Order: sequence, then structure tokens, then C-alpha cells
Amino acid sequence: MSLYRNIVWFIKGIREYTRSGFENASKSFAVKDLEVSMVGRRFMITGANSGIGKATAMAIAKKGGTVHMICRNKARADRAKDEIISASGNTEIYVHVLDLSETGKVWEFAEAFKKDHPSLNVLINNAGCMVNQKEMNSDGLEKNFATNTLGVYILTKCLIPLLEKSRDPRVITVSSGGMLVQKLNIEDLQTETAQFDGTMVYAQNKRQQVVMTEFWAKENPRIHFSVMHPGWADTTAVATAMPQFHQMMRERLRTAEEGADTVIWLAVSHAANAFPSGLFFQDRKPVSTHLPLAWTHSSQHEVKKFMGQLETLAKAVKPSEAVVTSSDT
Repeated sequence: MSLYRNIVWFIKGIREYTRSGFENASKSFAVKDLEVSMVGRRFMITGANSGIGKATAMAIAKKGGTVHMICRNKARADRAKDEIISASGNTEIYVHVLDLSETGKVWEFAEAFKKDHPSLNVLINNAGCMVNQKEMNSDGLEKNFATNTLGVYILTKCLIPLLEKSRDPRVITVSSGGMLVQKLNIEDLQTETAQFDGTMVYAQNKRQQVVMTEFWAKENPRIHFSVMHPGWADTTAVATAMPQFHQMMRERLRTAEEGADTVIWLAVSHAANAFPSGLFFQDRKPVSTHLPLAWTHSSQHEVKKFMGQLETLAKAVKPSEAVVTSSDT
């Protein structure tokens, strides 16, 4: 079954996830969906200094939105900020330095942000990593899981009260089609017993993001949640984490702007908000989170146990007193 899923996923990817797939899908896009002003709306984008995150930040800045860029490296973030301001003429762009793999720091940042800012309309969980050799963070957590899953869980959960107070709140998480080959594994969240394979760990994390989104949508009806697949985009992250794949597919990969299109659409359009909360999107359309005939569905018991595990891990790394560790620049 695993081999079948991988083959089906790759064939599907060649057809739909490449640049040609985007070009075909975009023929049906409604241009007016993105003809909106975002003046007065606040956006937080993780991993906003490069790739899909930067393309998203740029597009939102050009629409007048206030953008909070969450980035690991201040120098790269400041360069991206300057480029965005120069291209958009929008000076409401702020940099916050945060490494999402450091889960305790995520708590500190989110608590500080809530104290310092009156509202947040849209949270875009874009940052992610694919570490191919097993590494642990300072809290003793496997780094892929800490960044892609627990960091997203903590940031989102902590900011939900702020989002709920804001107008038309939305949460968008950038996942991956790789999750289609994975069933949620609640017995080994951090790959402690299975052989470590960075690509499969990443795919499992992305399945976890889908499950979190579906759960949050049911638990928080005032917020519109969505998760999406950007397709196979030509970004520095992909080239670094998957050099052979990047070399093989380089001529077929989407641009970062094409990969960001559905993120932007979900974040700003009225059309996106007309869909039910909790869906998985690809090229502005909701799509199935499972391949045909694949045994990747989870029971309610498994989902409940998974969310409970995340809550336990999150509480374990929560500082006793959150302190301000980031600033607007």
C-alpha cells in the first residue's frame, strides 16, 4: 500500500503540482478575487523572508495590509523587509526574530505579541523545515516535529484569543502534497522507534498539520481555518532539503509567486471565506486529503489522542512566566 501511495502521489504531482498544473488551473481563477484592499488588516506570516512566505508578504503589502514577518535570521529578514517596502510603498512591515523550532521561545513570543498588539486578522503558518539527519532542539524535541507541528500548534493556540477578537479572522497553514502518502501516526510522533527518514518525517508532519486544522475548525467556529498545498515550487528550502528532486524537476517547478497564489487567495479573498472552515486547498479549490483507496484516514479517537499529546508537550515547554523576546523593527 505504501508503494502504491507513493507512485500515485508522484504521478498526480507531475500532472497537478508542477508549473503546467498551475497554468491549467489558473485559467479558471477569478481575477476580481484578489482585487481587494487590506488596509487596516493585520497579518502574521512565518518564514516571510524568502520563498512562498516572502511572495505572500509582498502581495499583502501591496494591498495595504500590515505585515508581521516572523523570521529566524534578522539580517535576511531586514533585507526582505526593505525589498517589500521599496516595491509596495507600504511601511507597515515589521520584523520579529523567532526560530519556530525553539518551542519555549514560541510561547514567549506569542504571549508578548498578544500584550503588544490589539488585533490580528490573519495568521499564516508558512515556515517549515526538512532536516534530513535527526536533530533535537533545546527542549529535547525532534527538530522537524518541533518546527512543523508543535511550533505551529503553540503559535496558533496561543493567538486564537487575539484572532477571535479581530474582524474576519483566518488561519492558513502551508502543508504539502507529501502528506497524502502518510497516515497520522500517534504512536511515534517524534520518530523515536522508526528508522529516521527526513522526507517521510516531513510528510508525517504535514499530515499532522491537516489534522490540526480540521480539529481547530470544529473547536473554534469564529475563526476560518484552512490548510493548503502550494504545489512543487522552486524555493531555496526545496533546493537545500531535496537537492536531487530539485535537480530532476527544476524546469517544471512553480515559481514562489505561483506557489503563494492560493495562500494569498485564502488570506484576502471573500471567495475563500465562502467555503466551510477546515478544508484542504490546492490552486484555489478544496481537494481531498486522501488518495483513492488509501488507508490514511484517522479515527476520532486517534485525532483526540493526537491533540492531547500536543497539548501535553506544549505545556511541558511553556515558560513559567512569558517574557518579551521580540521587537518590531
